[in-house]
Amino acid sequence: MSFPHLDLAANAHDRAGVRRVDADWLAARWADPETRVLVVAGTRLRPVDGAPDWRPSAEVPDGTRVLLGERGGRTWFAVLVDPAEAPGERGDWVGLRAVLPRFAAGVVEEAPLLFHAIGMAEWHWATRHCPRCGGRLEPRSAGHELRCPDCGKAQFPRTDPAVIMAVTHGDADDEAILLGRQHSWPEGRYSTLAGFCEPGETLEDAVRREVMEEVGVPVGEVTYFGNQPWPLPASLMLGFTARALTRDVHVDGEEIETARWFTRAEMKAALDDGSVMIPAGVSISSSLLEHWYGARLVSPGW
Repeated sequence: MSFPHLDLAANAHDRAGVRRVDADWLAARWADPETRVLVVAGTRLRPVDGAPDWRPSAEVPDGTRVLLGERGGRTWFAVLVDPAEAPGERGDWVGLRAVLPRFAAGVVEEAPLLFHAIGMAEWHWATRHCPRCGGRLEPRSAGHELRCPDCGKAQFPRTDPAVIMAVTHGDADDEAILLGRQHSWPEGRYSTLAGFCEPGETLEDAVRREVMEEVGVPVGEVTYFGNQPWPLPASLMLGFTARALTRDVHVDGEEIETARWFTRAEMKAALDDGSVMIPAGVSISSSLLEHWYGARLVSPGW
């Protein structure tokens, strides 16, 4: 088995960026019966049997068309509609987290397309007025640009860099990993630490600052691990491994309720007896944990 296994970062589609301003090409691809479209109401989708409902373009309502790109000989779009005008019952429409179990079950090929669609929907939903003059923004470039008709200012999709880290300490015989838990989580749930990068800050320094702020542990060496899109609502999760300089923990009491060191033996025992739950499946946190542990980890209930 190879690590890391950043499943949700695999199977990228061709985003066909040069086609976003080609009106004739866009019209032809939209009319193609092989084209598939995901309808997003605000920031929510309506799954069918737990899967995103990709439909032919002839079967979707009017809305803002967003070109996602090409893959597998097809062109893929999202159509963004107002939640008040979405077909079906309001309870039929769910957030992205509702379909993540599908990816955990191994169906990850469509993840980049879905993340692209939801990420764009989140941006459109949150960015409706010009920050310069307050004018109502209008979509351009197949949904990838919003322009103010009053002052001409253009807006482009934003992605927030967030660091997520496996903090470890010790040598091979007693190496331990530091996990934390939030107040709102169910009893026994722990995960790797994470936080957002601030302006003017390197990613490595963001790792050190977040660990110090949340659990009071100084960090030395920081090594890049991998990255994964996470449009909840607009993040790119950048994974790192980090070497702690001490095991003394002083939690902030705000974001983190408690933090705990686990050796590999302690991790296995806690998972076996059900006293601890950790991220499982396809999240980058799970990838970090399994890379450290050296094997797949099973944690029912997460």
